[in-house]
Amino acid sequence: YKIIVPMCATYASTISLLQLEDLNPAALYPWRQRSSGGLSRVKRDWIIPPIRVLENSKQVPENLVQIKSDKIFTGEVIYKLEGPGVDQDPKNLFEIDDKTGWIRSMIPLDREKYRSFTLKAFALSPSGERLENPSTIEIVVLDQNDNRPNFSQKEFAGSVYEFSVPGTSVMSVTATDADDPTTDNAILSYSIIGQESIPLLRINKTMFGINNETGAIYTRDVGLDWEVVKGFRLKLQVADMSGMGLTSLANAVIHVTDINNNPPRFSPDQYTMSAVENKIDFVIGWVNATDNDEPGTGNWETKYTIAKGNPSRNFAIRTDPVTNEGILSVVKALDYESQEVYTLTLTVENVNPLSIKAPKNPVSSATVVVTVVNENEAPRFIKDPIEILVPESVDPGTVLASNIAYDPDNAKLKYDILRDPEGWLIINHETGEIAARKPFNVLSPHVKNNMYNAVIRVTDTDAGGISTTASLVITLWETNDFLPQLFPLMGTVCSESGRKTSGLFLTAVDEDLPPHAEPFTFHLQDMNVSANWTIIQVNETHAVLQPLVELETGEYAVTVLVTDSGTPSLSAYAQVNVTVCPCGKDGECKTEAAAIFGTRVGVSFIALLVIMASIALLLLLLLLAVAVGNCRRHHMKKGEGLLVGDSDEDIRDNILNYDEQGGGEEDENAFNIDLLRNPTDVGPLPISYYPPVSGIPRGKQPLRKDYPDNLPSPSYPRKPPADPTDIEDFINDGLEAADHDPNIPPYDTALIYDYEGDGSLAGSLSSIASASSDGDQDYDYLNDWGPRFKKLANMYDPR
Repeated sequence: YKIIVPMCATYASTISLLQLEDLNPAALYPWRQRSSGGLSRVKRDWIIPPIRVLENSKQVPENLVQIKSDKIFTGEVIYKLEGPGVDQDPKNLFEIDDKTGWIRSMIPLDREKYRSFTLKAFALSPSGERLENPSTIEIVVLDQNDNRPNFSQKEFAGSVYEFSVPGTSVMSVTATDADDPTTDNAILSYSIIGQESIPLLRINKTMFGINNETGAIYTRDVGLDWEVVKGFRLKLQVADMSGMGLTSLANAVIHVTDINNNPPRFSPDQYTMSAVENKIDFVIGWVNATDNDEPGTGNWETKYTIAKGNPSRNFAIRTDPVTNEGILSVVKALDYESQEVYTLTLTVENVNPLSIKAPKNPVSSATVVVTVVNENEAPRFIKDPIEILVPESVDPGTVLASNIAYDPDNAKLKYDILRDPEGWLIINHETGEIAARKPFNVLSPHVKNNMYNAVIRVTDTDAGGISTTASLVITLWETNDFLPQLFPLMGTVCSESGRKTSGLFLTAVDEDLPPHAEPFTFHLQDMNVSANWTIIQVNETHAVLQPLVELETGEYAVTVLVTDSGTPSLSAYAQVNVTVCPCGKDGECKTEAAAIFGTRVGVSFIALLVIMASIALLLLLLLLAVAVGNCRRHHMKKGEGLLVGDSDEDIRDNILNYDEQGGGEEDENAFNIDLLRNPTDVGPLPISYYPPVSGIPRGKQPLRKDYPDNLPSPSYPRKPPADPTDIEDFINDGLEAADHDPNIPPYDTALIYDYEGDGSLAGSLSSIASASSDGDQDYDYLNDWGPRFKKLANMYDPR
């Protein structure tokens, strides 16, 4: 290729072309290979130098370079370009004129995004055939100073100790520039352009400097004193182009750190205090010391020491963390009779050691005079708790402890027992001698871990009667007090001596604790018994009593001796009542009936008796139920109709609950019902449903809404049919009359019989009336309705 570069695209007017000899001709010209395998020379290719383009160029599109093939072709040559910036991301930055071979930049380039591009140029025939090998073209974007330097922080923080010498490093600041670091565009220079003291105007001279290349800040002068100035605020600047280019600003806050150069001093240094004797852990006063160092730090915090006057360590002093004062207290009881006045010497120091720059002054000290205040002292126990070790079987009256307390003022004392839950102790009220009232029992619920606790009180007889209490801890050691008890004392044994399951397991219980309980030993003492029985030890707590010969069934009394392991050991005789009986396959004793029936019987005799008794009980209950049912059964009598029964007390179907309460005597809305029932839907109903509403005065009875007012009521059937088959006609007639009666609610509506009208003017139920008066009605037909209506007929009997 021939490369033509315009003058405006590079710094040079010409481009030198280098020749490169290919060391692998076989890869480019396979037809030139020889059988001998030797190498042959091939044509040399050109190496194209990078094309340099300035970023942010405004002359776009801009011709960068032109490529031309140096071969002679008879046809047309088409040039193509591939790579990042053309057909790869970022796309459309460059293009090539496919006829002239000019490569152009289409938009301004940004070196901070893309520093260079590597493209491939092709020379093709119109049919797409490569006419030459592709050429590599590298485009390098040249940097411009288009980025300001930036500090890494808007505000930097650092610290420096007070009284630091000039040149002391304080902190470093940093900044970055996005321009090309190999050019002056990214060479930075740091400077301090302002300084303020905190508080303001405390120091006016320049106290800090900065390395313009590294950004390291250091002290330039003396005079940093925390008591004078607490810090500084610096205004920083960074510029590129070695300080001549673009700039940025930031702040730096430098805190002056206090050093312990001021020792604490007592103020004042003389104190007078008082303390009551026989009390501990109480404050008697405060002492004060001042320190000019920074509060809240170890340079300011103080620690106080009692240097003299406290040989018995009766006093202690600590520091109040808030006020830095010393708090003096009594930690060990004082005794007025032993010493009345104490003179204490206190010293004060800082928690942190003093700096070498602090003045060489002696440690500050103060004197505290403490006067002891006398008071009536309480009696004191020699030991608290009072510990005693005794056996649990101690004899009553045995003295357990004496000389247990004294009074510092030599007052007369009185002793008593405040707590003795078991009542085992007695005390001499004058001497304090403690004795046993009765033997102890280590199994008491008040004994824990073999220790019994009581409380003793001693009171002086001086004015005020001050008392003191102490705990009495009695440790009991276990003694062998209880006999072992054999268990069980009765049982059964199979009569067949050869059975493996034949035998009665025995054990023993002992109220003593180890080692005075198990292991137990079991023996048979009677020689006559030993001929028929033996006892075999199973383990430390159990043994088996077995017959040696086959015994007859019956009851046997066997005396067994059981012995515990106490020191000394205790033994006890016990009579075991053994029932010898025949056994089944499972080793259980069989009853006499089961023995007779044999082992083929599926259930035991007792179970059989239970089953038979259950069957008899069920039969009895069944007979009882049948008898009750017969008593309630209704016998129909011949010729008296379907509604006639034998029982006068049977009132079934005579009382209907319509669940209609109404709204009281004034409520007339209960009958305002618009729903009408089709009379053809009404089936057979109880006769007591059909009589018209009575007991309500005419004119006060609620009216139906589906009929006009003041219409006469139809006549209702009165005589019941004699033949039961006519009951249906009787009901239908009443239904039709009720449906056409405007003075009553629809026939399928709940009838209200408790309406009494305004002022309770209605009569009782005995004056049941219909559309006509009582005198016009004939109730004799009720006598023909049978026993069920007998009571109703009696109510309307004119006799």
